[in-house]
Amino acid sequence: MRVTYLGHSAFQVETHGKSILIDPYLEGNPKAAADPKKIDAHLILVTHAHGDHLGDAITISKRTGAPVMAVYEVANYCEQQGARTIDGHIGGVNKLPFCEVKYFPAFHGSTTNDGVSLGMPCSYVLTVEGKHIFHAGDTSLFGDMSLIGDEFALDMALLPIGGHYTMGIDDAVRAQRRLRAKVVVPMHYSTWESINADPQEFEAKIASQGIGRCQVLRPGERFEL
Repeated sequence: MRVTYLGHSAFQVETHGKSILIDPYLEGNPKAAADPKKIDAHLILVTHAHGDHLGDAITISKRTGAPVMAVYEVANYCEQQGARTIDGHIGGVNKLPFCEVKYFPAFHGSTTNDGVSLGMPCSYVLTVEGKHIFHAGDTSLFGDMSLIGDEFALDMALLPIGGHYTMGIDDAVRAQRRLRAKVVVPMHYSTWESINADPQEFEAKIASQGIGRCQVLRPGERFEL
């Protein structure tokens, strides 16, 4: 299974000929490592409705037929725009032949670029080939991350470190202490000046506390899980 960082908070998980996209903000993303008009998709996970996360999900869904999986309100919005969808909500689980997805909270907002507020943002645990990947979406640190670490032996956690709109480096380190993932990957940083952060600082702090392995990925780099 390959996990590719596409820039900002966007990732692609490839498994057995299937492509799963998470928060595919590509068009207009200065860090984008893929073309939304060409990338393959069989499932698209969206954590919330902000433009830098919903991104190109609707247009990719229309082109590929891949469903957008999101909380009920975001899924309804995407369906109204012509996308295929699979809805769910916090605490729920969606099971597909090639993966399983469980919804968890994220503490943030969820408003589209045209001003429509769409329910509660979420994070996900994606289970593929027996591996568990946590994508935090946009969130602050919150104590119930420990419950996620208790429920899943996480193989990978994708955590924002940019601060300003989400948790920063120190809170992301505290999040990893609660999640206890084998590998942690920083995201949502240095796309714009307001969220500049040094991933090497994050990596050093993870290493100094002995709480898993930090893998810094440049946009376009892949990790074999």
